[in-house]
Amino acid sequence: MNAQELLQEISAYCRETGLAESTFGRRAVNDGKLAARLRNGGRITTETLDRIRSFMQANRVPPELRSSLLLRGHGVMRSNGLAARTPLPPRAVPSEASPQRHFRFFDNRQKYLLFVHTCSEKRVVAQRVALELAGLSPRPPAVRVFDAGVGDGTVLARVMRAMHDRFPTMPFGIVGKEISLEDVRLTLQKMPDRFFEHPAQVLVLTNLAYADAPWLGGRSPGLDSRLVWHELALSGASAHRFEEQIGGLEPFLAENWNATIDPRTGSPSFDRPVVLVIYREDHRFLLDQVIPRRGAAIADYDLVIASQPYRARAPLAFKARRVIAPLARALAPGGRLVAVHSYGHDPGQEIVQRVWPGDDPFVHDRHDILRAVKEELGADGRDLVFNAFADNRALFRYDMDALPGELADTIGTSTLFAAWNAAVYVAQVEDDRLAAAVADGRYLDATREVLQQHGGLWFHDESYVISRRRQ
Repeated sequence: MNAQELLQEISAYCRETGLAESTFGRRAVNDGKLAARLRNGGRITTETLDRIRSFMQANRVPPELRSSLLLRGHGVMRSNGLAARTPLPPRAVPSEASPQRHFRFFDNRQKYLLFVHTCSEKRVVAQRVALELAGLSPRPPAVRVFDAGVGDGTVLARVMRAMHDRFPTMPFGIVGKEISLEDVRLTLQKMPDRFFEHPAQVLVLTNLAYADAPWLGGRSPGLDSRLVWHELALSGASAHRFEEQIGGLEPFLAENWNATIDPRTGSPSFDRPVVLVIYREDHRFLLDQVIPRRGAAIADYDLVIASQPYRARAPLAFKARRVIAPLARALAPGGRLVAVHSYGHDPGQEIVQRVWPGDDPFVHDRHDILRAVKEELGADGRDLVFNAFADNRALFRYDMDALPGELADTIGTSTLFAAWNAAVYVAQVEDDRLAAAVADGRYLDATREVLQQHGGLWFHDESYVISRRRQ
């Protein structure tokens, strides 16, 4: 097959499913520029061709759904070629075979980084998590923490500062799960200062799944045999020296911390399982019982952080069985799991609903999830306490940062773009629906109206806590 024939096949598939070509490339072979490179004469290996074919075959859309997907992906056109000014459909329900069924909203770096740097969510979430430190009763040999989605490391770094303030002389054992290579790099950039201020700590990063990551090992011998286990003992006593040595991990990360697209689900998965262990060499003796050993790691955590660990539109059973239940099982006696997810009922959701009337991605609240987790755990949850709390404690707000005067009568285009990006990022709107909205052109008007009506933009998050009774 030549490149032109493959491009025609990809284009036909994208028309059938409503996917943008860049989205197809990311999900099929983790390459958003696949189609562009082929058009420019690029070549691919037979292995890549097989992955493309396997993805299309596993995610075919039934003929009866193609018309609705085409309508949603490309908009309604008048006979004169102009887009009709009618409300965009809220969301077509995809089939089990559709890539939209397995859509995961974290792989668009531009949206993510713009949101992180224009909104205060990371800081506010860290403050919420830090409140739970007062309720911990750590036991030797360390205060043990598991972060179920490190992201760029902002929340974890802030929580580590709060931990040092409360437990300045206790050793720390911190494990973070993250599949994204870019986020692992950003997280490691924040760690030299943490090792300098609190030298008695072990930091572990892994890309394993929720069911395996707390134990730093797989449920099957096959996974354990593939596991790449790497330790870095930092020498010296300055943040500068630590930064140089952590920066030296770049070749290791580039070789091993790669994600692929699972053709069965369309979601990112690790290419090979990795566990990275970092500690200070001059504290190895003190940390002997804290440094994990391959095949012998335990999962008794005093604190588990689960900030935005699942997609809002994901099925309730998935959230309970695949995410929260395994994390609850990893709690030590007296341990606390703090979970945070988007709640809606805010100006950000108003923007989304003005473009897609009736659209509501926040389908399960904390009460729904806690009930499902309790049912999923069964007898394993007898010594757990499920804390939904009242709204005045469970709900909190964070804002989009804006300079004085930016939200006056005339709002700058950059502010509108930042607000629109934040609204669709929080609502987890898929790329194909975004393309139709941007082509329609009314999204900036809707954003401007909401900003002027409320004098700003903010969002609501919802939290809940699962704790294990002390023995």
